Amino acid sequence: MPKTEKLKEIKDEVLNLKRSPLYKERVKNKVFPVLGAGNHNAKIMFVGEAPGKNEAEQGRPFCGASGRVLDELLESIKMDRKDVYVTNIVKDRPTANRDPSLEEIKIYGPFLDRQIDIIQPKVIATLGRYSAEYIMKKFDLDFEIEPIGKMRGKAFGAKAPYGDIKIIPLLHPAVALYNSFSRDDLKKDFEILKNF
Repeated sequence: MPKTEKLKEIKDEVLNLKRSPLYKERVKNKVFPVLGAGNHNAKIMFVGEAPGKNEAEQGRPFCGASGRVLDELLESIKMDRKDVYVTNIVKDRPTANRDPSLEEIKIYGPFLDRQIDIIQPKVIATLGRYSAEYIMKKFDLDFEIEPIGKMRGKAFGAKAPYGDIKIIPLLHPAVALYNSFSRDDLKKDFEILKNF
């Protein structure tokens, strides 16, 4: 089955995911789940945590202020967003943009796992601490987990069912909007992606 068909199956399942505590909110607010966007043969996959308000309204990942920062970071390393794949662990917006709960990560995580198996990236760049922790644990790198500030910008080797990959934890682009990390710090961390 082609990758597009497999990804559409995931979308259909998430659309009807009534067991999710976020499903009722999505229906009530008339918004969309956010599955992912980009190249289905991407060598680099970015994994964020959960969609925000703009993302849920448009059904696209990283299309708000954080998305503009992500685009700027990609530009800084001469990478085009259409050449990568961007998604989140949680596919529906947590109420009031709160952090995703462990229950939500557990419900939506298997969909991300399937996306990874379908796209088969060589590099998974995590955006934020929740996605870093999830992906590090998924690839048996629990022993390497530290606070995101210590892991950021480093590459960790791992084995996927389809071959060797690198996991690169990065700060979430939103940090450039809300705290003292400058865009220059984030750009420096993104430099590691040039190697791939």
